[in-house]
Amino acid sequence: MTFYGLTFAATLLGAGLLDALVRPGTGACSEGRGLRSGAGLWLLACITAALYGGFLAICGNAVVGMLLTATVQAFLVFASNAKCAMLGEPLLFSDLALIRAVFRHPQFYLSAVAVWQRVGAVIVTAVLLGLIAWFSVAKVESHVGGLVLMGAGLGALALSLRLSPWRSLARDPSAHADTCRLGLLPTLLLYWLRWRAQCDPAPCPQTIPQSAANPPEIIVVIQCESFGDPVEMFGDPALALPGLVSARESALQWGNLNVSGFGAYTMRTEYGVLFGRGEDVLEFRRYDPFLTATRDSSYALPARLAAQGDGYRSLFVHPHDMRFYGRERIMPAAGFAELVGEDRFAPPGPGEGRYVTDAAMADEIIALAQMASQPTLLYAVTIENHGPWETAYGIDRIDGYMRLARKSDAMLCSLTERLGALGRSVLLVFFGDHRPSIPGAIAPGGDRHTPYVMVRIDTDGRAIPGDNRRVDLTPAGLHHAILAEVLGS
Repeated sequence: MTFYGLTFAATLLGAGLLDALVRPGTGACSEGRGLRSGAGLWLLACITAALYGGFLAICGNAVVGMLLTATVQAFLVFASNAKCAMLGEPLLFSDLALIRAVFRHPQFYLSAVAVWQRVGAVIVTAVLLGLIAWFSVAKVESHVGGLVLMGAGLGALALSLRLSPWRSLARDPSAHADTCRLGLLPTLLLYWLRWRAQCDPAPCPQTIPQSAANPPEIIVVIQCESFGDPVEMFGDPALALPGLVSARESALQWGNLNVSGFGAYTMRTEYGVLFGRGEDVLEFRRYDPFLTATRDSSYALPARLAAQGDGYRSLFVHPHDMRFYGRERIMPAAGFAELVGEDRFAPPGPGEGRYVTDAAMADEIIALAQMASQPTLLYAVTIENHGPWETAYGIDRIDGYMRLARKSDAMLCSLTERLGALGRSVLLVFFGDHRPSIPGAIAPGGDRHTPYVMVRIDTDGRAIPGDNRRVDLTPAGLHHAILAEVLGS
Protein backbone atom coordinates (compact mmCIF):
# COMPACT_ATOMS: atom_id res chain seq x y z
CA MET A 1 0.00 0.00 0.00
CA THR A 2 1.35 3.45 -0.92
CA PHE A 3 1.96 6.21 1.62
CA TYR A 4 -1.14 8.00 0.38
CA GLY A 5 -3.16 4.84 0.84
CA LEU A 6 -1.90 4.47 4.41
CA THR A 7 -2.79 8.04 5.32
CA PHE A 8 -6.23 7.66 3.75
CA ALA A 9 -6.82 4.42 5.69
CA ALA A 10 -5.70 6.17 8.88
CA THR A 11 -8.07 9.05 8.12
CA LEU A 12 -11.01 6.66 7.75
CA LEU A 13 -10.08 4.90 10.99
CA GLY A 14 -9.77 8.22 12.80
CA ALA A 15 -13.18 9.30 11.51
CA GLY A 16 -14.74 6.15 12.92
CA LEU A 17 -13.04 6.60 16.29
CA LEU A 18 -14.10 10.23 16.53
CA ASP A 19 -17.67 9.35 15.59
CA ALA A 20 -17.71 6.80 18.41
CA LEU A 21 -17.22 9.71 20.84
CA VAL A 22 -20.43 11.45 19.75
CA ARG A 23 -23.14 11.86 22.36
CA PRO A 24 -25.77 10.53 22.47
CA GLY A 25 -23.81 7.36 21.88
CA THR A 26 -24.98 4.11 20.37
CA GLY A 27 -25.88 2.81 23.81
CA ALA A 28 -28.76 5.31 23.86
CA CYS A 29 -30.28 3.93 20.66
CA SER A 30 -33.69 2.36 21.03
CA GLU A 31 -32.43 -0.67 19.12
CA GLY A 32 -29.86 -1.24 21.84
CA ARG A 33 -27.02 -1.82 19.36
CA GLY A 34 -23.47 -0.94 20.31
CA LEU A 35 -22.43 0.07 16.77
CA ARG A 36 -23.52 2.56 14.12
CA SER A 37 -25.55 1.16 11.26
CA GLY A 38 -23.67 -0.01 8.19
CA ALA A 39 -25.49 2.60 6.10
CA GLY A 40 -24.33 5.37 8.43
CA LEU A 41 -20.73 4.16 8.41
CA TRP A 42 -20.70 4.09 4.59
CA LEU A 43 -21.93 7.68 4.45
CA LEU A 44 -19.29 8.67 6.99
CA ALA A 45 -16.61 7.03 4.81
CA CYS A 46 -17.81 8.93 1.72
CA ILE A 47 -17.87 12.25 3.58
CA THR A 48 -14.41 11.60 5.02
CA ALA A 49 -13.02 10.71 1.59
CA ALA A 50 -14.37 13.97 0.15
CA LEU A 51 -12.91 16.01 3.02
CA TYR A 52 -9.52 14.32 2.86
CA GLY A 53 -9.40 14.65 -0.90
CA GLY A 54 -10.30 18.32 -0.70
CA PHE A 55 -7.57 19.11 1.81
CA LEU A 56 -5.04 17.07 -0.15
CA ALA A 57 -5.97 19.02 -3.28
CA ILE A 58 -5.32 22.27 -1.40
CA CYS A 59 -2.04 21.50 0.34
CA GLY A 60 -0.63 18.48 -1.56
CA ASN A 61 0.58 16.90 1.70
CA ALA A 62 -1.09 13.66 2.76
CA VAL A 63 -0.25 14.02 6.47
CA VAL A 64 -1.54 17.59 6.65
CA GLY A 65 -4.67 16.52 4.77
CA MET A 66 -5.22 13.74 7.30
CA LEU A 67 -4.73 16.14 10.25
CA LEU A 68 -7.07 18.76 8.80
CA THR A 69 -9.78 16.18 8.12
CA ALA A 70 -9.49 14.85 11.67
CA THR A 71 -9.55 18.40 13.07
CA VAL A 72 -12.76 19.33 11.27
CA GLN A 73 -14.45 16.16 12.46
CA ALA A 74 -13.11 16.54 16.00
CA PHE A 75 -14.40 20.12 16.13
CA LEU A 76 -17.88 19.01 15.08
CA VAL A 77 -17.85 16.19 17.65
CA PHE A 78 -16.70 18.58 20.39
CA ALA A 79 -19.33 21.16 19.46
CA SER A 80 -22.07 18.53 19.32
CA ASN A 81 -21.14 17.00 22.67
CA ALA A 82 -20.95 20.42 24.32
CA LYS A 83 -24.36 21.31 22.94
CA CYS A 84 -25.80 17.96 24.01
CA ALA A 85 -24.53 18.43 27.57
CA MET A 86 -25.88 21.98 27.75
CA LEU A 87 -29.10 21.78 25.74
CA GLY A 88 -29.89 18.07 25.47
CA GLU A 89 -29.65 17.99 21.68
CA PRO A 90 -26.89 17.04 19.22
CA LEU A 91 -25.49 19.41 16.63
CA LEU A 92 -27.89 20.04 13.74
CA PHE A 93 -27.44 21.38 10.22
CA SER A 94 -29.39 24.49 11.20
CA ASP A 95 -26.80 25.35 13.87
CA LEU A 96 -24.30 26.09 11.11
CA ALA A 97 -26.52 28.99 10.04
CA LEU A 98 -25.70 30.66 13.38
CA ILE A 99 -21.95 30.87 12.73
CA ARG A 100 -22.27 34.51 11.69
CA ALA A 101 -24.17 35.24 14.91
CA VAL A 102 -21.36 33.71 16.98
CA PHE A 103 -18.96 36.36 15.66
CA ARG A 104 -21.51 39.17 15.78
CA HIS A 105 -22.79 38.36 19.30
CA PRO A 106 -20.14 36.16 20.95
CA GLN A 107 -21.48 36.82 24.47
CA PHE A 108 -24.48 34.60 23.69
CA TYR A 109 -22.35 31.57 22.91
CA LEU A 110 -18.84 31.79 24.36
CA SER A 111 -20.15 31.97 27.93
CA ALA A 112 -21.03 28.29 27.57
CA VAL A 113 -17.42 27.39 26.65
CA ALA A 114 -14.72 27.23 29.32
CA VAL A 115 -11.76 29.63 29.01
CA TRP A 116 -9.25 26.79 28.56
CA GLN A 117 -11.38 25.43 25.72
CA ARG A 118 -11.39 28.79 23.94
CA VAL A 119 -7.64 29.18 24.35
CA GLY A 120 -7.11 25.61 23.13
CA ALA A 121 -9.23 26.24 20.04
CA VAL A 122 -7.20 29.33 19.15
CA ILE A 123 -3.90 27.44 19.61
CA VAL A 124 -5.04 24.46 17.52
CA THR A 125 -6.27 26.77 14.76
CA ALA A 126 -2.96 28.63 14.69
CA VAL A 127 -0.98 25.37 14.59
CA LEU A 128 -3.08 24.01 11.73
CA LEU A 129 -2.69 27.17 9.68
CA GLY A 130 1.03 26.99 10.27
CA LEU A 131 1.09 23.36 9.13
CA ILE A 132 -0.74 24.23 5.92
CA ALA A 133 1.65 27.07 5.14
CA TRP A 134 4.82 25.18 6.10
CA PHE A 135 4.17 21.72 4.70
CA SER A 136 2.19 22.48 1.57
CA VAL A 137 3.97 21.08 -1.48
CA ALA A 138 3.73 21.85 -5.16
CA LYS A 139 3.65 18.27 -6.44
CA VAL A 140 1.03 18.33 -9.18
CA GLU A 141 0.22 14.63 -8.83
CA SER A 142 -0.67 15.12 -5.13
CA HIS A 143 -3.07 17.96 -5.85
CA VAL A 144 -4.63 16.11 -8.78
CA GLY A 145 -4.92 12.94 -6.72
CA GLY A 146 -6.74 14.93 -4.03
CA LEU A 147 -9.20 16.29 -6.57
CA VAL A 148 -9.85 12.80 -7.90
CA LEU A 149 -10.44 11.41 -4.41
CA MET A 150 -12.74 14.31 -3.51
CA GLY A 151 -14.72 13.75 -6.68
CA ALA A 152 -14.94 10.02 -6.01
CA GLY A 153 -16.17 10.64 -2.45
CA LEU A 154 -18.80 13.13 -3.57
CA GLY A 155 -19.84 10.90 -6.45
CA ALA A 156 -20.22 7.84 -4.23
CA LEU A 157 -22.19 9.95 -1.77
CA ALA A 158 -24.55 11.30 -4.44
CA LEU A 159 -25.10 7.84 -5.95
CA SER A 160 -25.66 6.17 -2.58
CA LEU A 161 -28.33 8.69 -1.58
CA ARG A 162 -30.35 7.68 -4.63
CA LEU A 163 -30.22 3.98 -3.79
CA SER A 164 -31.70 1.78 -1.10
CA PRO A 165 -31.26 1.78 1.87
CA TRP A 166 -29.80 5.30 1.96
CA ARG A 167 -32.65 7.09 0.19
CA SER A 168 -35.07 5.96 2.90
CA LEU A 169 -32.93 7.11 5.83
CA ALA A 170 -34.01 9.95 8.14
CA ARG A 171 -37.38 10.57 6.52
CA ASP A 172 -38.94 11.72 9.80
CA PRO A 173 -37.17 14.23 12.06
CA SER A 174 -35.77 12.55 15.17
CA ALA A 175 -32.34 14.03 15.71
CA HIS A 176 -31.52 12.07 18.86
CA ALA A 177 -32.40 8.68 17.37
CA ASP A 178 -30.79 9.36 13.99
CA THR A 179 -27.54 10.56 15.54
CA CYS A 180 -27.46 7.37 17.62
CA ARG A 181 -28.12 5.15 14.63
CA LEU A 182 -26.29 6.89 11.79
CA GLY A 183 -23.66 9.07 13.44
CA LEU A 184 -23.14 12.81 13.54
CA LEU A 185 -21.89 13.71 10.05
CA PRO A 186 -24.38 11.52 8.15
CA THR A 187 -27.24 12.98 10.20
CA LEU A 188 -26.06 16.54 9.55
CA LEU A 189 -25.97 15.84 5.81
CA LEU A 190 -29.26 13.95 5.60
CA TYR A 191 -31.20 16.50 7.66
CA TRP A 192 -29.89 19.32 5.48
CA LEU A 193 -30.96 17.47 2.33
CA ARG A 194 -34.42 16.71 3.77
CA TRP A 195 -34.79 20.35 4.81
CA ARG A 196 -33.86 21.58 1.32
CA ALA A 197 -36.36 19.21 -0.29
CA GLN A 198 -39.33 20.47 1.75
CA CYS A 199 -42.02 22.42 -0.04
CA ASP A 200 -43.42 25.68 1.23
CA PRO A 201 -46.93 25.56 2.71
CA ALA A 202 -49.92 26.76 0.76
CA PRO A 203 -51.03 30.27 1.76
CA CYS A 204 -53.11 30.45 4.91
CA PRO A 205 -56.80 30.00 4.01
CA GLN A 206 -58.62 33.32 4.05
CA THR A 207 -61.49 33.37 6.51
CA ILE A 208 -64.39 35.79 6.64
CA PRO A 209 -63.35 38.59 9.03
CA GLN A 210 -65.21 38.46 12.30
CA SER A 211 -64.62 39.57 15.83
CA ALA A 212 -65.52 38.63 19.36
CA ALA A 213 -68.33 40.54 20.99
CA ASN A 214 -65.77 42.69 22.82
CA PRO A 215 -62.37 42.28 21.14
CA PRO A 216 -59.43 43.84 22.99
CA GLU A 217 -58.25 47.22 21.76
CA ILE A 218 -54.69 46.49 22.83
CA ILE A 219 -52.99 43.09 22.66
CA VAL A 220 -49.67 42.85 24.50
CA VAL A 221 -47.68 39.64 24.08
CA ILE A 222 -44.56 39.28 26.23
CA GLN A 223 -42.03 36.60 25.29
CA CYS A 224 -39.87 36.48 28.40
CA GLU A 225 -36.31 35.24 28.15
CA SER A 226 -35.44 32.03 30.05
CA PHE A 227 -38.52 32.39 32.24
CA GLY A 228 -39.71 29.31 34.09
CA ASP A 229 -41.64 28.67 37.27
CA PRO A 230 -38.91 28.36 39.93
CA VAL A 231 -41.20 26.33 42.18
CA GLU A 232 -41.28 23.61 39.53
CA MET A 233 -37.69 23.98 38.35
CA PHE A 234 -36.04 23.99 41.80
CA GLY A 235 -38.71 22.19 43.84
CA ASP A 236 -38.93 24.96 46.48
CA PRO A 237 -42.33 26.56 47.21
CA ALA A 238 -40.55 29.47 48.90
CA LEU A 239 -39.34 30.60 45.46
CA ALA A 240 -42.86 31.32 44.18
CA LEU A 241 -43.04 34.50 42.10
CA PRO A 242 -45.88 36.74 43.33
CA GLY A 243 -46.59 38.28 39.94
CA LEU A 244 -46.97 34.90 38.28
CA VAL A 245 -49.14 33.60 41.13
CA SER A 246 -51.41 36.66 40.93
CA ALA A 247 -51.63 36.52 37.14
CA ARG A 248 -52.67 32.87 37.25
CA GLU A 249 -55.39 33.67 39.77
CA SER A 250 -56.87 36.42 37.58
CA ALA A 251 -56.12 34.87 34.19
CA LEU A 252 -58.73 34.09 31.59
CA GLN A 253 -56.56 31.10 30.71
CA TRP A 254 -53.21 29.79 31.91
CA GLY A 255 -51.11 26.64 31.96
CA ASN A 256 -47.89 25.07 30.73
CA LEU A 257 -46.39 26.06 27.41
CA ASN A 258 -44.86 22.89 26.00
CA VAL A 259 -41.83 24.32 24.23
CA SER A 260 -39.40 22.03 22.41
CA GLY A 261 -36.16 23.87 23.18
CA PHE A 262 -34.18 23.80 26.41
CA GLY A 263 -31.75 26.51 27.41
CA ALA A 264 -31.85 28.11 23.93
CA TYR A 265 -33.71 28.17 20.62
CA THR A 266 -35.88 31.17 21.34
CA MET A 267 -36.85 31.26 17.67
CA ARG A 268 -38.71 27.93 17.87
CA THR A 269 -41.10 29.23 20.53
CA GLU A 270 -41.29 32.65 18.90
CA TYR A 271 -42.16 31.15 15.54
CA GLY A 272 -44.86 28.93 17.05
CA VAL A 273 -46.61 31.81 18.81
CA LEU A 274 -46.27 34.20 15.88
CA PHE A 275 -47.03 31.84 12.99
CA GLY A 276 -49.19 29.17 14.63
CA ARG A 277 -47.69 26.24 12.70
CA GLY A 278 -46.79 23.25 14.86
CA GLU A 279 -43.68 21.12 14.62
CA ASP A 280 -45.69 18.24 13.19
CA VAL A 281 -46.25 20.22 9.97
CA LEU A 282 -42.87 21.94 10.05
CA GLU A 283 -41.03 18.60 9.81
CA PHE A 284 -37.30 19.34 9.30
CA ARG A 285 -37.92 23.07 9.44
CA ARG A 286 -38.77 22.70 13.11
CA TYR A 287 -35.13 22.99 14.17
CA ASP A 288 -34.86 26.59 12.98
CA PRO A 289 -38.18 27.74 11.49
CA PHE A 290 -36.84 31.27 11.12
CA LEU A 291 -34.68 30.12 8.19
CA THR A 292 -37.83 29.88 6.05
CA ALA A 293 -40.27 32.05 8.03
CA THR A 294 -40.62 34.70 5.32
CA ARG A 295 -42.35 32.08 3.17
CA ASP A 296 -45.03 31.60 5.86
CA SER A 297 -46.04 35.25 6.20
CA SER A 298 -49.75 34.67 5.55
CA TYR A 299 -49.93 32.58 8.75
CA ALA A 300 -48.42 35.26 10.97
CA LEU A 301 -50.43 36.76 13.81
CA PRO A 302 -50.02 40.38 12.59
CA ALA A 303 -51.13 39.45 9.08
CA ARG A 304 -54.21 37.66 10.34
CA LEU A 305 -55.16 40.34 12.86
CA ALA A 306 -54.84 43.05 10.22
CA ALA A 307 -57.77 41.50 8.36
CA GLN A 308 -60.11 41.59 11.36
CA GLY A 309 -62.60 44.38 11.99
CA ASP A 310 -60.88 47.76 11.80
CA GLY A 311 -57.56 45.97 11.48
CA TYR A 312 -54.81 45.77 14.06
CA ARG A 313 -51.55 47.65 13.67
CA SER A 314 -48.68 45.49 14.91
CA LEU A 315 -45.37 46.52 16.47
CA PHE A 316 -42.43 44.23 17.29
CA VAL A 317 -40.38 45.30 20.31
CA HIS A 318 -36.96 43.80 21.05
CA PRO A 319 -34.08 45.71 22.69
CA HIS A 320 -31.40 43.99 20.64
CA ASP A 321 -29.88 43.83 17.17
CA MET A 322 -32.79 42.96 14.87
CA ARG A 323 -30.39 41.16 12.52
CA PHE A 324 -30.15 38.38 15.11
CA TYR A 325 -32.14 35.44 13.69
CA GLY A 326 -32.94 37.65 10.69
CA ARG A 327 -35.75 39.46 12.48
CA GLU A 328 -35.15 42.62 10.43
CA ARG A 329 -36.45 40.65 7.40
CA ILE A 330 -38.91 38.26 9.02
CA MET A 331 -40.97 40.65 11.12
CA PRO A 332 -41.87 43.13 8.33
CA ALA A 333 -42.77 40.17 6.11
CA ALA A 334 -45.00 38.86 8.92
CA GLY A 335 -46.97 42.11 8.92
CA PHE A 336 -45.32 44.20 11.64
CA ALA A 337 -45.67 47.86 10.72
CA GLU A 338 -42.82 48.97 12.99
CA LEU A 339 -39.77 47.40 14.63
CA VAL A 340 -38.80 48.93 17.96
CA GLY A 341 -35.17 47.91 18.46
CA GLU A 342 -32.15 48.58 20.62
CA ASP A 343 -31.82 52.18 19.42
CA ARG A 344 -34.97 53.05 21.39
CA PHE A 345 -33.46 51.97 24.71
CA ALA A 346 -30.71 53.41 26.85
CA PRO A 347 -27.85 50.99 27.60
CA PRO A 348 -28.06 49.28 31.00
CA GLY A 349 -26.55 51.37 33.77
CA PRO A 350 -24.04 50.34 36.46
CA GLY A 351 -25.25 47.28 38.35
CA GLU A 352 -28.07 46.62 35.85
CA GLY A 353 -26.38 43.70 34.12
CA ARG A 354 -25.47 43.08 30.50
CA TYR A 355 -28.80 43.65 28.73
CA VAL A 356 -31.64 46.18 28.59
CA THR A 357 -33.75 45.72 31.69
CA ASP A 358 -37.27 44.35 31.84
CA ALA A 359 -38.30 47.53 33.68
CA ALA A 360 -37.21 49.58 30.68
CA MET A 361 -39.17 47.21 28.45
CA ALA A 362 -42.31 47.77 30.54
CA ASP A 363 -41.90 51.55 30.23
CA GLU A 364 -41.58 51.37 26.43
CA ILE A 365 -44.56 49.02 26.07
CA ILE A 366 -46.79 51.31 28.14
CA ALA A 367 -45.64 54.33 26.13
CA LEU A 368 -46.47 52.56 22.87
CA ALA A 369 -49.86 51.45 24.20
CA GLN A 370 -50.67 55.00 25.27
CA MET A 371 -49.84 56.33 21.80
CA ALA A 372 -51.92 53.69 19.99
CA SER A 373 -54.74 55.34 18.02
CA GLN A 374 -56.22 52.11 16.61
CA PRO A 375 -56.43 48.45 17.63
CA THR A 376 -52.82 47.46 18.25
CA LEU A 377 -50.72 44.35 18.78
CA LEU A 378 -47.48 44.83 20.72
CA TYR A 379 -45.27 41.73 20.56
CA ALA A 380 -42.28 42.16 22.87
CA VAL A 381 -39.23 39.94 23.35
CA THR A 382 -37.29 40.57 26.57
CA ILE A 383 -33.62 39.81 27.12
CA GLU A 384 -32.53 40.79 30.65
CA ASN A 385 -32.92 37.27 32.02
CA HIS A 386 -30.44 35.87 29.49
CA GLY A 387 -27.83 36.25 32.25
CA PRO A 388 -25.10 36.08 33.27
CA TRP A 389 -26.50 34.48 36.39
CA GLU A 390 -23.42 33.70 38.44
CA THR A 391 -20.83 36.36 37.69
CA ALA A 392 -22.86 39.55 37.56
CA TYR A 393 -23.48 39.68 41.28
CA GLY A 394 -20.80 37.41 42.71
CA ILE A 395 -23.36 34.84 43.88
CA ASP A 396 -24.24 31.29 42.87
CA ARG A 397 -26.17 30.59 39.72
CA ILE A 398 -29.55 29.79 41.27
CA ASP A 399 -29.55 32.98 43.34
CA GLY A 400 -28.33 34.89 40.30
CA TYR A 401 -31.08 33.42 38.17
CA MET A 402 -33.73 34.18 40.79
CA ARG A 403 -32.60 37.79 40.99
CA LEU A 404 -33.21 38.27 37.28
CA ALA A 405 -36.37 36.12 37.21
CA ARG A 406 -37.86 38.32 39.93
CA LYS A 407 -37.26 41.33 37.69
CA SER A 408 -39.21 39.61 34.92
CA ASP A 409 -41.95 38.86 37.44
CA ALA A 410 -41.96 42.51 38.54
CA MET A 411 -42.40 43.47 34.88
CA LEU A 412 -45.49 41.24 34.74
CA CYS A 413 -46.91 42.97 37.84
CA SER A 414 -46.10 46.42 36.46
CA LEU A 415 -47.67 45.74 33.09
CA THR A 416 -50.85 44.32 34.60
CA GLU A 417 -51.31 47.40 36.80
CA ARG A 418 -50.32 50.03 34.23
CA LEU A 419 -52.25 48.50 31.33
CA GLY A 420 -55.30 48.52 33.60
CA ALA A 421 -54.87 52.26 34.06
CA LEU A 422 -55.14 52.98 30.32
CA GLY A 423 -58.94 52.88 30.32
CA ARG A 424 -58.96 50.52 27.33
CA SER A 425 -59.75 46.85 26.93
CA VAL A 426 -56.52 44.83 26.93
CA LEU A 427 -55.39 41.26 26.38
CA LEU A 428 -52.05 40.59 28.10
CA VAL A 429 -50.25 37.36 27.19
CA PHE A 430 -47.06 36.46 29.06
CA PHE A 431 -44.90 33.35 28.59
CA GLY A 432 -41.38 31.99 28.91
CA ASP A 433 -39.52 31.15 25.72
CA HIS A 434 -37.59 28.24 27.28
CA ARG A 435 -36.17 27.10 30.60
CA PRO A 436 -32.65 28.13 31.57
CA SER A 437 -29.77 25.66 31.38
CA ILE A 438 -27.95 25.98 34.70
CA PRO A 439 -25.22 23.34 35.20
CA GLY A 440 -25.64 21.63 38.52
CA ALA A 441 -29.18 22.91 38.97
CA ILE A 442 -31.26 22.54 35.79
CA ALA A 443 -30.03 20.05 33.23
CA PRO A 444 -31.58 18.76 29.99
CA GLY A 445 -33.52 15.54 30.12
CA GLY A 446 -36.41 16.52 32.40
CA ASP A 447 -39.44 18.75 31.93
CA ARG A 448 -39.12 21.56 29.42
CA HIS A 449 -42.40 23.45 29.77
CA THR A 450 -42.62 27.08 30.79
CA PRO A 451 -45.62 28.99 32.19
CA TYR A 452 -48.02 31.16 30.22
CA VAL A 453 -50.94 33.37 31.27
CA MET A 454 -53.65 35.20 29.30
CA VAL A 455 -55.18 38.09 31.24
CA ARG A 456 -58.14 40.17 29.99
CA ILE A 457 -58.46 43.67 31.44
CA ASP A 458 -61.60 45.77 30.96
CA THR A 459 -61.84 49.54 30.51
CA ASP A 460 -62.19 49.98 34.27
CA GLY A 461 -58.83 48.27 34.83
CA ARG A 462 -60.31 45.08 36.26
CA ALA A 463 -59.18 41.60 35.27
CA ILE A 464 -61.86 39.43 33.68
CA PRO A 465 -61.01 35.90 34.81
CA GLY A 466 -63.89 34.22 32.99
CA ASP A 467 -63.55 30.48 33.60
CA ASN A 468 -59.93 30.89 34.77
CA ARG A 469 -59.31 27.66 32.91
CA ARG A 470 -56.04 25.78 32.88
CA VAL A 471 -55.09 24.55 29.41
CA ASP A 472 -51.63 23.25 28.54
CA LEU A 473 -50.60 24.36 25.04
CA THR A 474 -47.84 24.25 22.49
CA PRO A 475 -46.53 27.62 21.23
CA ALA A 476 -48.65 27.13 18.08
CA GLY A 477 -51.62 26.42 20.33
CA LEU A 478 -51.07 29.72 22.14
CA HIS A 479 -51.17 31.48 18.76
CA HIS A 480 -54.60 30.01 18.09
CA ALA A 481 -55.79 30.80 21.63
CA ILE A 482 -54.94 34.47 21.03
CA LEU A 483 -56.78 34.44 17.72
CA ALA A 484 -59.78 32.78 19.34
CA GLU A 485 -59.94 35.50 21.97
CA VAL A 486 -59.97 38.17 19.26
CA LEU A 487 -62.22 36.37 16.78
CA GLY A 488 -64.54 34.85 19.32
CA SER A 489 -64.20 31.35 17.90
